[in-house]
Amino acid sequence: MLNRLIALTAGLLLVGSLATAPDAFAQAKKDPAAAATKADAKTSDTQKAPLDINTASADDLKALPGIGDAYSKKIIDNRPYQRKDELVSKKVIPEKTYQGLKDQVIAKQPAAKK
Repeated sequence: MLNRLIALTAGLLLVGSLATAPDAFAQAKKDPAAAATKADAKTSDTQKAPLDINTASADDLKALPGIGDAYSKKIIDNRPYQRKDELVSKKVIPEKTYQGLKDQVIAKQPAAKK
């Protein structure tokens, strides 16, 4: 008896979840461009270009996790950086803060003059 009750409950849950799925497919059929745009927006948010610590503004730096007014000023005052890990070696920011933002920054070098 208990097994039948569990099977019936699972069946109802499955039917309920399938009933909502066609709405998403119908929306994508009606406006495929909007569905594609939403998908593109999600990937572009997670794949932002790294921020160059040698040229970024104070406001751009403050958008990084763990960076506020004081750290953004220190980053700007200690430029230029050859490598992004110099933020720690020059004691501009703590190691823990660096670990939280290291994948979001780069240290580009100026183009060499000919």
